[in-house]
Amino acid sequence: MSVVQQLSPGWLLDHLSFINKINYQFHQHDEPCCSKNEPTSSVHSDSLQVDSVSSFGACATFVSSDFTTKPKNNDRENYETFTQKYVFRPELFDVTKPHITPAVNRECQQSNEKEDLMNGVKKEISASIIGKKRKRCVVFNQGELDAMEYHTKIRKLILDGSLQLIHEGLKSGFLYPLSEKQDKCSKPVTLPLDTCNLSELCEMAKHLPSENEMELQTLQLMEDDTSVTEQDLFSRVVENNSSFTKTITLMGQKYLLPPKSSFLLSDISCMQPLLNCRKTFDVIVIDPPWQNKSVKRSNRYSYLSPLQIKQIPIPKLAAPNCLIVTWVTNRQKHLRFVKEDLYPSWSVEIVAEWHWVKITNSGEFVFPLDSPHKKPYEGLILGRVQEKTALPLRNADIKVLPIPDHKLVVSVPCILHSHKPPLAEVLKDYIKPDGECLELFARNLQPGWTSWGNEVLKFQHMDYFVALESGSR
Repeated sequence: MSVVQQLSPGWLLDHLSFINKINYQFHQHDEPCCSKNEPTSSVHSDSLQVDSVSSFGACATFVSSDFTTKPKNNDRENYETFTQKYVFRPELFDVTKPHITPAVNRECQQSNEKEDLMNGVKKEISASIIGKKRKRCVVFNQGELDAMEYHTKIRKLILDGSLQLIHEGLKSGFLYPLSEKQDKCSKPVTLPLDTCNLSELCEMAKHLPSENEMELQTLQLMEDDTSVTEQDLFSRVVENNSSFTKTITLMGQKYLLPPKSSFLLSDISCMQPLLNCRKTFDVIVIDPPWQNKSVKRSNRYSYLSPLQIKQIPIPKLAAPNCLIVTWVTNRQKHLRFVKEDLYPSWSVEIVAEWHWVKITNSGEFVFPLDSPHKKPYEGLILGRVQEKTALPLRNADIKVLPIPDHKLVVSVPCILHSHKPPLAEVLKDYIKPDGECLELFARNLQPGWTSWGNEVLKFQHMDYFVALESGSR
């Protein structure tokens, strides 16, 4: 379970635990007498491995880790079986200190903020913020004024609810006071290089020659696969229906595919394979690449305009009464767009507004709560697809709870950009059992979910994982 604590304000989540409870493990055979000194791979010798040259001039390799193949002869019965397990690198969730620049520290008096948070003393400084706003209103644009007004409305909700969950996290030992870890040497974390450039591959794939106009079926990674090319990845949904992890090597880079997961690697102009599945979803989580000034300046990430986001075919993907969850930045322009334009265009009725609150391992906000620059929280807008026709008897036997408003999802964030916390466990009570789940603009895979995006395998890269010591059986 990723839920550490559940209280009336919301949930305290353990994102790292959620990832590591996925069955990222492989099995391999080793021959006692003659194979001990030979190099071994991460899967056993009976694994399926299919290489085929693609239009890019490289090969796509699928490796199955299913431990179901029987020995081909009696000699194999003397082999030992080894299990190699992988876990997500724990240092990627090692957030011991708030993300503070000296300028932010001076403006927001962070030392007082930390003392207030840890001691549970809630100083009402909103009056001073309002006073500052009135004094300097001539230099604030309308967007900044709207953001201040919004923050004033939700500040008490964020502070009070977070403190309750943080207090329970400290009591349980999931969070720990910084003083207990001061002797720990914090080493700089080396992040993997994005050598595969998935988004660029998706752009290149649009120029590949199309075989024909026929709808290609979903590609299931089974042991009887005979040919899988990179072009297949961009033309159909790929599924790992087994109970074991599989790996895929794309342009020389290896990615882990968790059990019971499926994905489509493409950009927004090539979503047709997802529609071709003829499947509708009971919950759709959307994390759009919102446009902002820093992204435009850095040129590191692509973004979509509001018009492009509206073109996502949600009405075709959503099942009746589908729950739509959209991540929204703190920019009020984006918040208003979702509420007043995007959801109405999809016939989605807003039912709740939640917030993700980001904290350190010791329970501090990653940014000062009243920082005028960056806030320690982001928004989630939840809505239901409205019925076009009245069906009073439809699903009358399925009970789902009404969605509460103003809930908090509190967690230690991953240091990787846009690695959002898992919502599967906090949403399960609000969708029907065994409902179909879809994540759009995903950068990782989840068991039981379909994921789509032009970087959908990004955080499944092998370099984000570490191998534990293998044990023999």
